Amino acid sequence: MKAAVLYEVNKPLVIEDISVPNPGPREVLIRTKVAGLCHSDLHFIEGLYPHPLPAVLGHESAGVVEKVGSDVTYVKPGDHVVTCLSVFCGTCDNCTTGRTVLCTDTTVKMLPGQSNRLQWNKPEKLNQFLNLSSFAEQMLVHENAIVKIRKDMPLELAALIGCGVITGYGAVVNTARVQAGETVAVVGCGGVGMAAINGAAIAGAGRIIAIDTNPAKLQLATKLGATDIVDPARGDVVQQVRELTGGGVHHSFEVLGRKETAEQCFSMLAPGGTATIVGMIPFGQKIELHGFDFLRERRIQGSSMGSNHFRVDMPRLVEFYMRGKLHLEDWISAKLKLSEINEGFANMKAGKTLRSVIMFDS
Repeated sequence: MKAAVLYEVNKPLVIEDISVPNPGPREVLIRTKVAGLCHSDLHFIEGLYPHPLPAVLGHESAGVVEKVGSDVTYVKPGDHVVTCLSVFCGTCDNCTTGRTVLCTDTTVKMLPGQSNRLQWNKPEKLNQFLNLSSFAEQMLVHENAIVKIRKDMPLELAALIGCGVITGYGAVVNTARVQAGETVAVVGCGGVGMAAINGAAIAGAGRIIAIDTNPAKLQLATKLGATDIVDPARGDVVQQVRELTGGGVHHSFEVLGRKETAEQCFSMLAPGGTATIVGMIPFGQKIELHGFDFLRERRIQGSSMGSNHFRVDMPRLVEFYMRGKLHLEDWISAKLKLSEINEGFANMKAGKTLRSVIMFDS
């Protein structure tokens, strides 16, 4: 099969011929239909987060089950599935207390370089990425890395749910637990930010403030549920939010992965408010906060993949789409062939796209 391989950071991905073995116990072989280009992949391409190379990246995907290994009972050939990097063991303390997204067993297994599922005719080991590696025509994964979905859900839209949508929506609904009527600010209107905005609208937030410098993204944000927009180019972001809300928001969400915007999210909170950091701040970078602000019970917290219970959350998101509450069609900026993947990441970095997807049947 064909796959896009990253050999060196800050270098283009290379299309190579690779293979996968037959599924082992509890493994599933998937024919990849769609893979989204996620900003998290770009972080690894640029070396902002470490990973052993060479590797096949990609983690936001949907496909069709081709084969299943022994002991697999959850899916069968022909099932439509969405992948999720939050693969879970089901037996550790976090899994058995309902926090599968923080599974400690797969935290060990997901350490870079542990998988031998990818093969090729070269001496170097080819590393699987986040137990998925979806920039390839097939994926061999553990059955606890996938969720079944209804077959009438378009796969190019279902793929988005696998990372960007569940991350943004889940940060609002699962991590922050936004209540009806509360005020929300979302800093960054990319794919994850749009999911947070749409998720806040579904949750019934009373006021949703979208913050971005891109006028087109701000316009789309209003369609997805934003009640107000803030352009940082027009002045101090924190001051603008405080003026709009009369003192700050109940919840702020940072989805850009930057030190300065994380600090802004904390500063724009009303007393008792919570800032949720969703973006991947570069590895090793620290943020600075005013200690006095904590005296008014302001909080800051992280969110891992939207604190998801993906086998429950993702089918619900599919239903939201089917009922017209989740506006996924508006997110796809480009449909690409695998050979166009580097162009897709270049456009992402330039801010020209909201979400690009690789269509493997095109």
